[in-house]
Amino acid sequence: MQTTLPPETEREPTATGAGPPTTPTGRPGGPVGAGAFGVVVAVLALVIACIAVVFVGRERPGGDAGGAGSTTATVELSEFALGPAGVTVPVGGRLQVKNVGSVPHNLTVTGTELATADLAAGETATLDLSSLDAGDYEIVCSIPGHADSGMQGTLTIGDAGGSGLQATGATDPPATGGAHAGHHMSDGDYARMTEAMNETMAQFPAATDGHGNQVLQPTSVTGGIVQFDLTAKVTPWEVEPGTSVDAWTYNGTVPGPQIHVNVGDHVRISVHNELPMATDLHLHGINVDNGMDGVGPLTQPLIDPGASFTYEFVADEPAVAMYHAHHHGQLQVPNGMLGTIFVGEVALPAGRTVGGHAVPADLALAQEMPLVLNDSGVIGYSLNGKSFPATEPIAAHVGDWILVHYFNEGSQIHPMHLHQFDQIVVAKDGFPLDAPYVADTVAVAPGERYSVLVHLDKPGTWVWHCHILGHVEREQGMYGMVTAVVVT
Repeated sequence: MQTTLPPETEREPTATGAGPPTTPTGRPGGPVGAGAFGVVVAVLALVIACIAVVFVGRERPGGDAGGAGSTTATVELSEFALGPAGVTVPVGGRLQVKNVGSVPHNLTVTGTELATADLAAGETATLDLSSLDAGDYEIVCSIPGHADSGMQGTLTIGDAGGSGLQATGATDPPATGGAHAGHHMSDGDYARMTEAMNETMAQFPAATDGHGNQVLQPTSVTGGIVQFDLTAKVTPWEVEPGTSVDAWTYNGTVPGPQIHVNVGDHVRISVHNELPMATDLHLHGINVDNGMDGVGPLTQPLIDPGASFTYEFVADEPAVAMYHAHHHGQLQVPNGMLGTIFVGEVALPAGRTVGGHAVPADLALAQEMPLVLNDSGVIGYSLNGKSFPATEPIAAHVGDWILVHYFNEGSQIHPMHLHQFDQIVVAKDGFPLDAPYVADTVAVAPGERYSVLVHLDKPGTWVWHCHILGHVEREQGMYGMVTAVVVT
């Protein structure tokens, strides 16, 4: 069965003398004289004529009483579906696009230049389709990971003189559990989804080319100055098995290399630009002079292709920080231009009891590691630059204490959940908390860093993932922001 939607026919009629009838003194209401009665009759006649125009327009499937190119269908965006997944409009029609979800989405007609802006929750936009010829087109949300999670469908451009708008796929049963929970599968498709989940999980951990977050050794340490070198360049990067992208990188990896310095070090970081556009470097969470803040052309000249710039600062306090491009950051950062920088060590609540967890006075960390979160650009939903099953598991032994630093370099909040083990949150943005606390899920917003201490006291393979489930699972199985802790 196909549900036929009426063409848009609402128009504001042009009328004069609008407003309530008045008394001879100009006040509303009261008795109506002969002259005023004539005005009322004229107004009523105009209203009846406008109603007739509207009903005539509703009976004309090609448009609104003779107006061409005004027929509009509605497509709603949500996590992670298009509603409806198939829509037909006459030639010259339009799409009214509304984001009924909770995170930004857009609607893009693939293979064309037609796309809405990224719409925040509740926002709407109109997409003019008059440039499209009759035929079928794929429509998706082009934010990385969203189409793979289910936000894809078909737009059919039909004859403007045909039967009007039709939302296809109406034979599906009604969605439950939220707005447009996705198109519904047949029994065979559900079975295939189960197979796909099993297949993707069996691949973990999958080997891919490239490994980010490697510790960067100083180029030189002379005269109390610690020198590091970063080269910005476009490099092939395998995000998941068989999927390589042109990443924008520091030293060829995503994330870029870790930088470690001590409190009191005089630090220089030279950036060499081999990108096709200008860039800069912002030290997010590091105290620097204004000229070193990395916001070209405000605080420095932009680093043009082929040029270099050296950033210099004295590391005056402990920090859990990150470095990333600021110039056209909406392009360069999600595509890979990000890395971590540590100054000194985070103070830990050794010898204290936090949320019922006794932290040993002689606490010795088995591991300390960054976990960089991303969700956009060519990298998409990922942990440390890789998407499951290529994410790297954390191998540990029963009784180990580990310290993990979350860095959100993406554009969405990510609630990070570790199965079985509580997370003792010891620092926020590198600042030790006076009152550490325990959580099983830690929500990390863009730009934030959280440092969590974990006691791995139970053997097994335990999943660690973002708890926005569309960021870790799709019809083709598990992907994106999920890894595991293997405790033996």
